[in-house]
Amino acid sequence: MRPPADPDHHDKQPARATAPESPTLHQALAGTGGLDTLLRELTDRAVLAVAGAEACSVTVRRDGRLLTVAGTGGLPSGLDQRQDENGDGPCVRAADSDAEQHAPDLSEEGRWPTYAAYALSKGVRSVLAVPLAVDGETDAALNLYATAEGAFHGSRDAARAFAANASDAVNAALRIERERASAGDVRTALLSRSVIDQAIGILMAQERCTAQTALDTLRRVSQDANIKLRDLCGDLVARTTAESTNGASGRRASQRR
Repeated sequence: MRPPADPDHHDKQPARATAPESPTLHQALAGTGGLDTLLRELTDRAVLAVAGAEACSVTVRRDGRLLTVAGTGGLPSGLDQRQDENGDGPCVRAADSDAEQHAPDLSEEGRWPTYAAYALSKGVRSVLAVPLAVDGETDAALNLYATAEGAFHGSRDAARAFAANASDAVNAALRIERERASAGDVRTALLSRSVIDQAIGILMAQERCTAQTALDTLRRVSQDANIKLRDLCGDLVARTTAESTNGASGRRASQRR
């Protein structure tokens, strides 16, 4: 984290943007290389966008545990994990209750005494945790940290605006990833269907049977051998192709003699 700001910090420094414009955030973040990259850039941008913030993390509750899915480079280790261990803290409560949590001075914080003591030992004096409305992840929060007392008194509106825009960007990225995964599933299904059809054709030629009989035979062998039908058919097609190639090569060699 950066060194504590002096009392006249805000007078000496140019004003930071209260929150990035929604289209800019969407274009810059949702167009990055995957959700992990997006979240890392999101935390970096939050520190720049919210006056007083010196470090940021994004936490999500999955399978009953609070996980830090992204954080800025200056984030002291264990700040979010300690809340998960204690079962409470500003980030936990913001994610679980969907309500903003603000601790302007952890040295006087009575809601989470164990966590406050730990955070103070890491140099953190102020915390602001804002819920993130993320599709499929009802428990998520954007967490901002500062070494100065009352660092977020004048920037809570900016933090809320950033969190709202960030939620939109994360949801857009999640939709893109789901669409990519769905497209991959479709391609896999099409490839599987193709290899199964080829195997049925091979078996029909070998056994002089109908397509349904060939499919029933393949399914029975798949179940008996505990092998996926797709894999069984792939092996059959590969072996038949190899035998055909070897046979053709042998015939050509004989003709050249």
